[in-house]
Amino acid sequence: MKLIDDLVSAAPSIASIRRDIHAHPELCFEEQRTADLVATQLTQWGIPVHRGMGTTGVVGIVKAGSSDRAIGLRADMDALPMQEFNTFAHASRHAGKMHACGHDGHTAMLLAAAQQFARQSNFDGTVYLIFQPAEEGGGGAREMIKDGLFEQFPMEAVFGMHNWPGSEVGKFAVSAGPVMASSNEFKITIRGKGGHAAMPHNALDPVPVACQMVQAFQTIISRNKKPIDAGVISVTMIHAGEATNVIPDSCELQGTVRTFSVAVLDMIEQRMSEIARHTAAAFGMECSFEFVRNYPPTINSAKEAEFARKVMASIVGEAHVQAQEPTMGAEDFAYMLMAKPGCYAFIANGDGTHREMGHGGGPCMLHNPSYDFNDELIPLGATYWVRLAEAWLAPTED
Repeated sequence: MKLIDDLVSAAPSIASIRRDIHAHPELCFEEQRTADLVATQLTQWGIPVHRGMGTTGVVGIVKAGSSDRAIGLRADMDALPMQEFNTFAHASRHAGKMHACGHDGHTAMLLAAAQQFARQSNFDGTVYLIFQPAEEGGGGAREMIKDGLFEQFPMEAVFGMHNWPGSEVGKFAVSAGPVMASSNEFKITIRGKGGHAAMPHNALDPVPVACQMVQAFQTIISRNKKPIDAGVISVTMIHAGEATNVIPDSCELQGTVRTFSVAVLDMIEQRMSEIARHTAAAFGMECSFEFVRNYPPTINSAKEAEFARKVMASIVGEAHVQAQEPTMGAEDFAYMLMAKPGCYAFIANGDGTHREMGHGGGPCMLHNPSYDFNDELIPLGATYWVRLAEAWLAPTED
């Protein structure tokens, strides 16, 4: 690995910052302490700061040379509403809040890169350091864009990165095209007529109707969607009834839909609505259908993905840069990629053996209460950020 020496030397101090963030997790749009910490560090290093975008977002501005060209590098800052099982010294001090997805590490890697830019800016142009709030369900990327992120800080392309547990440290993964899915929720309420369970002919039972719908929805995946397109419909909640001898008045279905394209999503939403309404009508009932689109699919542009891959290969070697298999998880960096060319990549977090004594009994996987970010990634991830910006904004010959 070709790491930047200064980043290796500074890694312990940045790791301390990361652990401080981990110990003080903040949920979406509440990242005031984290934003203060980020802004303070950037200011101490002489980097101008813009605050308050997307509620608690922070943008650092690093200029060098005379070029008008610019690149954006993004890290997320928020934690998850879950209880941490770890008991080591930097475990969460706030019950029900935890950095279980590594956003503390993402922030630390970008801070390390910022410190290196402050020491030495080997590029011609501007690097915008985007510290984003509310990735975990709040759509912080969307809110920063609404607040004028790309108007106030015009950039040619934007790049993001996420840690990926289970793969050996020293590896990256990146691919063009869809890498993460859209995230969507549905809620269907079937309205029947309650009655005595011993006399079903006097009632309109919504439960068998719900069962019909659950089965029929899967035909959308198997018969309406092209086999080569990806899509998932998962009914994850069915709520009905309060007593074993009472047919309920209504039954509620909820769940999630995931796709890699908006066209497939449009089709699934339309077909689900049609199936729900007509199935209810076939049994003499009515239903309401609600469909909420959360995050769009995360789609890397080909040029930027290949550019990122070459930078990664220059650091860790071609053999350690893998193609990223798309995942049905979702990521609000998708909003930035809808507005700008760019690339969302992955950096291996290891198998969990890096965790200190006092870690929880569960695996070191994302959204697990025993997770912890691997501090060994800080100089590697920061080296990638620095080399990426330097390569993108390399001075050109007159």
